[in-house]
Amino acid sequence: MPSTDVKITFVKHENGPERLLCDADLQFMEGTLAGLKLVGFSLWSTPEGDVFVTFPSRAFGAGSDRRYFDYLRSTDGTPAATKAMKATILAAYKAQAAEQVA
Repeated sequence: MPSTDVKITFVKHENGPERLLCDADLQFMEGTLAGLKLVGFSLWSTPEGDVFVTFPSRAFGAGSDRRYFDYLRSTDGTPAATKAMKATILAAYKAQAAEQVA
């Protein structure tokens, strides 16, 4: 069941990269963060047509490697919470796409 304290909005870009479907924002409706939004989530399509979500992050160099520091992470260090958030964003995107077709 969708939460009422956070609203997910999608922003399409006309001239974005080829496989970028849209960006997603989390708008906080209640509590201490009410009136704020977390931006930088993106939904991408694979060549096979699958859709995946990326989190806002900052790239940095580590020797000859390029790594990313995600701004949104779980408090316990496990991937379960971030996977659940990605699944929630993806489900909201698919629900909105289904509404637009209907």
